[in-house]
Amino acid sequence: MNDRADARAKRQSEKVSAALARIAAKRPRVIDLSLERMLSALAALDDPHKNLPPLFHVAGTNGKGSTLAFLRAVLEASGARVHTYTSPHLVTFNERIVLAGAPITDDALADVLARCDAAVGEGVLTYFEFITCAAFLAFSETPADYLLLEVGLGGRLDATNVVEQPLASLVAPVGMDHRDYLGDTIEKIAAEKAGVFKRGVPAVIGPQSAAAMAILRAEAERAGAPVFAFGTEWDARAEQGRLIFQDETRLSDLAPPRLFGAHQYDNAGLAIAGLRAASLKLDDAVLSKGIANAVWPGRLQRLKEGPLIALAERLLGAAPEIWLDGGHNPHAAAAAARAMGDLEERSARRLVLITGMQNNKDADGFFTAFAGAASMAFTVEAGIDSAAPREEIAAAAERAGVPAAPAASMEDAVTRACRGADGKGAGAKGTDADAPRILICGSLYLAGDVLADHR
Repeated sequence: MNDRADARAKRQSEKVSAALARIAAKRPRVIDLSLERMLSALAALDDPHKNLPPLFHVAGTNGKGSTLAFLRAVLEASGARVHTYTSPHLVTFNERIVLAGAPITDDALADVLARCDAAVGEGVLTYFEFITCAAFLAFSETPADYLLLEVGLGGRLDATNVVEQPLASLVAPVGMDHRDYLGDTIEKIAAEKAGVFKRGVPAVIGPQSAAAMAILRAEAERAGAPVFAFGTEWDARAEQGRLIFQDETRLSDLAPPRLFGAHQYDNAGLAIAGLRAASLKLDDAVLSKGIANAVWPGRLQRLKEGPLIALAERLLGAAPEIWLDGGHNPHAAAAAARAMGDLEERSARRLVLITGMQNNKDADGFFTAFAGAASMAFTVEAGIDSAAPREEIAAAAERAGVPAAPAASMEDAVTRACRGADGKGAGAKGTDADAPRILICGSLYLAGDVLADHR
C-alpha cells in the first residue's frame, strides 16, 4: 500500500476499517460482471432489494453522481426523505450509503456488513457485489420516500441491476471508459449502459454522441421502455444566467446550478427530466431550490481553505485559485477543460494541472483535452494501490502536447506550480494576475485525498 492509500485507510473508523479489510481479504476480486451471484446472495438475506423505497436508477459514464446530486437536492427540497447509493467514496466509506439524508453510521455499517457476511458465507461475491448487498439491506430497513441508485460499472450486469421496477432509468453521457469490461467502441459501451432499461419504465437519456444516442434509443425500444431523450422529448439550456428546461408539456425558467461548469446544466436537466418522466408533480419553486442547492464534492470544486491553499498563499503573496475535479477519462477532461476555458475568458491566468491517475485510465486521451490550454502539468500518484507512476503520467502528458514533470508530492507540485511556467522560477508575487489557476485532476481517489484536509 502506498503512503496515500495508507492515509486513506486511516481516515476510516477502526471498526469499519476492520470490517472492510475482512471483506476485502475474503473477496479480493472487485469486478466480475454478473447478476446470478447477487440474486443468490440477496435470497439468503430475504431479498431486501424487493423491499426498497421507490427508486431512480442512474447509469452513464460521466455525470451520474452530479445527476444524482441534483435529484437528491430537488427531492429533499420537496420535503422527501432520500436514500442514496454512490461509488466510490471520497473521504470515508460511509459516504456511499446515505440513509434518509445522512451517511450511514459506523455502527450501522459494521452491523449490515457482519450480517451480510454471516448470511452469504464463503460465496464468490465480488467486493462491490457484497457492498451492494449490504446497502440494500440497510435501505430496506430504514424508512425513506425515495432511493437514488447509482450504477457501479456498465449497467446490464452491474450489481445494482437486480432492481425490478424503478420509477425511471436515467443514462448520463456515455463515453469511452472501462473498455476491458464494457467494450472497445462507444456503441458497445452504450449497449451495456442501456441494460438498465426495463419494460414500462421510462428510459430518460441525457445528451449523447449521435452513435450512443442511436444505440440507447434502439435498446430502450427493444426493452419496451418509453423513451424520454434529450433533444427530442426534452431540452435543457443556459439562458441569461438561468436554467431553461422544456419538455412536450411545459417550459420552466429555473435557478442555475451552483455546481460549476456548463455541463452541469445538462446534468441538472437530466435530473429534472427523470422527475418529470416519473410523473412527480414538483413546482418550479421546488425545482429551483433543489438545483441551486445541489452540492457534489470533488467535481470542479474550488478549494477555499486548507494546507494547500495556505501554502500557495505564502508563496504567491496573493489569493490562490485552486480547483479540484475527480474526472478521470477523456470525456470528463473535455468538460473540465471547457470550464477552465470559461474561467480564462473571465480572468486570464496560466493554467497548471496537478494530475494523478489510476493505471487503467486513458492518460493520453485525458491530457489531449488540455493541449494548448495548460502551461504545465505536475504529476503525482493517486491514493490507491493501482495508481499509475508519476513518470508514466508525465510521459502521457508530454505525448498529448502538455509540458509535464513528475512531482515528489502534492505539496511539491503546488510549490512548483506557484514558481512559474516550468516550476523552476521564483514566481511573481503581489497580485491575483501573477498567480496560476491550478486544477488538481485525474482521479476521484486523488480528489478524496485532497478533500480530507480541505474545503
